[in-house]
Amino acid sequence: MTPVTPSASEMERAARALQSGELVAFPTETVYGLGADADQDASVEHIFKLKGRPNNHPLIVHICSLQDVDHYAQEVPAFAKTLMARFWPGALTLILPKRPGVAQAATALSPSIGLRWPSHPVALALLRQARTLGVHGVAAPSANRFGRVSPTRAAHVRSEFGPDLWVLDGGDCDIGIESTIVDCTRGVPIVLRPGQIDQQALEAALDQPVLRQEELDLVSLKTDPAHLIAPKASGTLASHYAPRARLRLMEAAQMAHELKEWRPPSSPQPFGETPPTLGVWARDSALQETPHPSGLLFQAMPSTPQACAHALFATLRDFDDSGVAEIWIESAPSGVSWAGVADRLRRASHVPAEPSQSAVKLSGTTGVAQ
Repeated sequence: MTPVTPSASEMERAARALQSGELVAFPTETVYGLGADADQDASVEHIFKLKGRPNNHPLIVHICSLQDVDHYAQEVPAFAKTLMARFWPGALTLILPKRPGVAQAATALSPSIGLRWPSHPVALALLRQARTLGVHGVAAPSANRFGRVSPTRAAHVRSEFGPDLWVLDGGDCDIGIESTIVDCTRGVPIVLRPGQIDQQALEAALDQPVLRQEELDLVSLKTDPAHLIAPKASGTLASHYAPRARLRLMEAAQMAHELKEWRPPSSPQPFGETPPTLGVWARDSALQETPHPSGLLFQAMPSTPQACAHALFATLRDFDDSGVAEIWIESAPSGVSWAGVADRLRRASHVPAEPSQSAVKLSGTTGVAQ
């Protein structure tokens, strides 16, 4: 695929727009973001209004230098600095103790702040150009209506907000799901949202255990309960990333059984055509090879977590655009490499998470979050 790169004049105009308080949508390696100068509260409030996002739900601030960590954060723990050195620029957001008086609207007046240094060349060019104009960071949630499917193409952003929003087109996003979020405010690294950078990669970089919030939630309350309370972070609501159509997750065997019984709604159509009413996204080879009835739109799910993540949001949008009323998706396999995909699918269908075996083992231990 040929890279899409805005011209130098477009980049300069976009940076000046941020400096003057306007909103600019831009690509990152994860999804497209809807950006404003993080230190201009009035501009950041415009993001909340345009998205329909509650203004008590903090935004991630995108930066392009370690100097800007010092502008926004204080008392950065050593393990957070190790993660910065290993994974920045990249798809990792770190929740850090915030310096007083900065990014007030972007952090919803929270004592912590989420920082990320993206690796997408267009995002980096925009951030660096804006930095020369005094913009230390750009607050940027995903460029879509709140709770809906995240955008991975410039066309997705335009379909959400129309032609009035300035969109820098950088082509398709490489990763396709949002960044991993690690909380660094409670003494140990805690994953609040999984992404492409998985738990094993984090542990290998730190040479120490990395917990997930679900694990802490099951720790005996004999430990300090304050350590169980996670800071608010983007993309961690129970219902999120949802298509317009109803989404159901199921195992391949259940899907095969239900497809045998499924029939499209009976309604007369011109010329005998039946528009699709059900979308199916599945990895199982038998499901892919089975003839599909009229009214069913089938898409083959990639077999690797990276390819699946890349295609996930675009596939959900394609199903919505086709007009289907319901989407059936084969559940993601277990394992940390699939955790990011499984998380997005669970929130899109709002299925409660299952407690992991590692979480159960942690229950009753002491000193987990000291």
